[in-house]
Amino acid sequence: MKNSTAILFLLLVVNSAIAQKPKQTMKTEFLGSWTLVSVENTDSNGTKTFPYATNPRGTLFFDEKGNYAIQIYKNERAKIVSGDKNKCTPEENAAIVQGSNSHFGKYEINDIDKTIIFKIETASFPNWEQTEQKRSYTYINNLLEYVVVNTTQGGKSVTAKVVWKKL
Repeated sequence: MKNSTAILFLLLVVNSAIAQKPKQTMKTEFLGSWTLVSVENTDSNGTKTFPYATNPRGTLFFDEKGNYAIQIYKNERAKIVSGDKNKCTPEENAAIVQGSNSHFGKYEINDIDKTIIFKIETASFPNWEQTEQKRSYTYINNLLEYVVVNTTQGGKSVTAKVVWKKL
């Protein structure tokens, strides 16, 4: 009886250690800096658009304390004619807002269901502030791809596929 109990206890410990290992390994793979590869939106009709053009710029950073930061920009952006961002024309302001997206806060990675949860503290799109967004992901050959279903499109049925490359 003692041997059976000891074996059962040992199996539980080993099983627990194996189950926890992938979560730690994947988190380590996420740590550090990433560069943006693409952002592709698909609407409910299947129409694809590139909200930051076909060659966007961006950076994503995950640290070991659970902090993250994202910045996304259109590659080609017109200069502000006045040289003063406080004196932009309405069109210049619209181009700035529509040509960028950034947010930061805390994150969690769930290896079991392959999701990233962004706990957004501050965002260039204020509607995202103090929200949590769960995004399914794949990670293959230093490429991280995740899907955004809660986009900045005002509740329209749009899915964004965002791809990052590990630096």
